[in-house]
Amino acid sequence: MSAVDTHTAVDVVVDHVGQVFNTRKGDVVALEDASFIAPAGKITCMVGPSGCGKTTLLDAIAGLVAPSTGRVLHGERVVTAADRSVAMAFQQPALLPWMSVRDNIALGLRTRGVAKAEAYDRVASVMDVMGLEGFDRAYPHELSGGMAQRVGIARALVLEPSVMLMDEPFASVDAYTRVRLQEELLQVMDRRPTTVLFVTHDVGEAVYLGDQVVVMTPRPGRVAQCMDLEPEARDRASGYHARVVAEILDLLWQRE
Repeated sequence: MSAVDTHTAVDVVVDHVGQVFNTRKGDVVALEDASFIAPAGKITCMVGPSGCGKTTLLDAIAGLVAPSTGRVLHGERVVTAADRSVAMAFQQPALLPWMSVRDNIALGLRTRGVAKAEAYDRVASVMDVMGLEGFDRAYPHELSGGMAQRVGIARALVLEPSVMLMDEPFASVDAYTRVRLQEELLQVMDRRPTTVLFVTHDVGEAVYLGDQVVVMTPRPGRVAQCMDLEPEARDRASGYHARVVAEILDLLWQRE
């Protein structure tokens, strides 16, 4: 058996999750009674105003923080600690500048005990999926912002997670590259389905990518609505796409 097991996509259940942080100025309620289900193998996008607890909720799903109330489940298993079946991709890919693209992507595998040859085989497969062919020996300073972001996503995908958490991963690139990365993520999902929770402030992006969209209220973050989307939402020129974007924006504006 490999030193890293592959993982099957699972439902992520957020069950009445609340999060309170104790500060010198008193308790801060970041989340309050948040509940929804992110279906296995689908993309769930989360939108809401800044400070509404979206990143805090990702941390709870990853097992990095314990909810003050409620619970998170991966399938039927309650999350109680950091979970090796979860991978994360962030707004900044945080690549190690002294490592090649191949070694940056392989880093998680190597730290989990995978032999170099096997790790490189897995990296080669993911690089092909992410359109990184020919960049294996390049270094981060030689990459564009979009290419660097592809490397960060590849580093998460190569772990073959059951759940992938993405915190505004395309926010730092230009508009054209952002659209390309959105399309590539959907292509990756067709080839390697996993359960994705994707935080964004771009409502159009959420509607284009999401099989469902979770709309959060201002702090303390609650789930205002969980919307299942039709495939037509991935046609940006469709009336359906425009109507859903308008509906979500209206929900957000009503709750400011």
